[in-house]
Amino acid sequence: MRLEVLYSGDHNLSCFYMAEVVKVVAPTFKDRLDWDIVYVFKKDGARRFYDLSVSLYGDENVRKNHCVAPVPSIFIDGRLVFDRIPMTEELEQAINGLIKKKDGCEP
Repeated sequence: MRLEVLYSGDHNLSCFYMAEVVKVVAPTFKDRLDWDIVYVFKKDGARRFYDLSVSLYGDENVRKNHCVAPVPSIFIDGRLVFDRIPMTEELEQAINGLIKKKDGCEP
């Protein structure tokens, strides 16, 4: 499972605190979860930011209407899971639920 935090920089406290929540929770799932920070203003991060925005709104809406993925946000396996800073318990529950679903333990 891959978790990505859309991040504009340490100057943005919302981004900073969202990443901190992930840093606290991620070790609990060390064998099941890879995570990364997507720096939306750096070249590689900007491309991923664009791809995730397209997955949410479609190519035309991103290019013509400037609809973009929220920053900060958390995506898991390319799907938006949080567009606000979650509590650690919320993030743990979301990850556990996705793991169970992936393993076929939930409908």
